[in-house]
Amino acid sequence: MERCANPKISIVIPARNEARNLEVILPELPEVDEVVLVDGHSVDQTVEVARRVLPSIVTLTQTRRGKGNALACGFEAAGGDIVVMFDADGSADPAEIPAFVEALVRGADFAKGTRFLRHGGSDDITALRRAGNAALNGLTNALYHTSFTDLCYGYNAFWRDIVPQLKLPPTTVPALASGGFWGDGFEIETVLNCRVVAAGLKVAEVPSFERTRIFGETNLRTFADGIRILRTIFAEHRRYRARKKSGLSGTGDITAQEIA
Repeated sequence: MERCANPKISIVIPARNEARNLEVILPELPEVDEVVLVDGHSVDQTVEVARRVLPSIVTLTQTRRGKGNALACGFEAAGGDIVVMFDADGSADPAEIPAFVEALVRGADFAKGTRFLRHGGSDDITALRRAGNAALNGLTNALYHTSFTDLCYGYNAFWRDIVPQLKLPPTTVPALASGGFWGDGFEIETVLNCRVVAAGLKVAEVPSFERTRIFGETNLRTFADGIRILRTIFAEHRRYRARKKSGLSGTGDITAQEIA
């Protein structure tokens, strides 16, 4: 895919029972080439509301469960040159999208949102989650010799042509008996960060301010998902070192079975 100064933009929104929030956030989105909503088997009117508020929206249902699987399905469906990951809970500010696109047009492969640079911040993160994120972020920087400031943040954008290098779990395979593929859940942001670095891609951090969720409660489980992210960091690093030692390029696929 040829990269250009005026790329087509696709916004991918994973959503599960976010009908009330979609009524607020969809009208706020800037005019882009495509908005893709990936429904996580909602039991409310998520899809119906999305189609009513934004008739041009592309909707599909994810093939398994979890935010990671929803995003992978959305990445496959997106037709733009650039993909923007956008949460449905109202925490992401759509006015920041141009800054992500600008970072990519200027040469980055992956534009990584951060709440911990100047002009960034959060009205939502708790002290416990902030401390956990800092510890996990520091560990990742030590293992990968990087200088990320925010590991567990879902507001990111990238050129769609890097998707094959990320080697995310295949979306067409049914869930494993053990529950699913590694990367299907909230650890997806960590998986993406690790694999982008392992693939030698250029990352640019973009300051972002995280707003509070508008309606409903988060599906994030602080301790359970924190442990899952910790396991992801070590698993991805083991895989990276093994493949680097053997002279293989890319990061390979890591499933729940392989690192359970």
